[in-house]
Amino acid sequence: MASVALPALSCRSSGEPVKELRVCTNRTCRKQGSFQILETLTALAPPEVRVNPCACLGRCGSGPNLVALPQGLLLRHCATPSRAAEILFSLCGDGREASSSSAVTAALAALALTNNALSQIDAGNFQEAESLLTQALELKPYGGLQRIFKHRAVAKLGMLDYSGALEDISRALTLAPNSSEVYICQGDVYVAKGEYENAEKSYSKCLEIDPSLRRSKTFKARIANLQKKAVEVDVT
Repeated sequence: MASVALPALSCRSSGEPVKELRVCTNRTCRKQGSFQILETLTALAPPEVRVNPCACLGRCGSGPNLVALPQGLLLRHCATPSRAAEILFSLCGDGREASSSSAVTAALAALALTNNALSQIDAGNFQEAESLLTQALELKPYGGLQRIFKHRAVAKLGMLDYSGALEDISRALTLAPNSSEVYICQGDVYVAKGEYENAEKSYSKCLEIDPSLRRSKTFKARIANLQKKAVEVDVT
């Protein structure tokens, strides 16, 4: 397994795309902040790249460590969000120069806006969240666009802007057609609109993509709510 401290070369140049990034979350790397790195990479990664935690990569003390697969490229000293964003851009960027600090800066700024928007959504400030997410999209970050569109759809759903929410969901699915999270959001919008057959199709698609959702309490609650509303319509 090759090991580098800085991503001086891009895996894009090898002709083999990165399919997965694994971040060590074992004891030493965890103390060095690997969970924050995992969150950053998950938020910024393009939809075709999976980001997962993993056990020790055997380079304790030089972490947080991560490995790019299938290349087996081990990357060390990934201790800050900016470092994580730099690595991700070098491996999976969108064609801009790998040395472009502006691309990394834009991605991190978009991530900060998105995180702020999520706090606003939790607080019920949907209009403010929608504005922040629009600002994030205007920065044209190199990754994570599908998540920003999905979050903006949630904000628009909170504003009862169903057509706007479905437009953003359509954009998210164009970027990430196998995202169960986006289909869940689509189902939620259809439930709010009273389109229960469409909601059922969206939730069923979620299960096709991720069968483990059958064990999720929140997903079960969604199905129960859908069934309840469908029965109420049949009764009336």
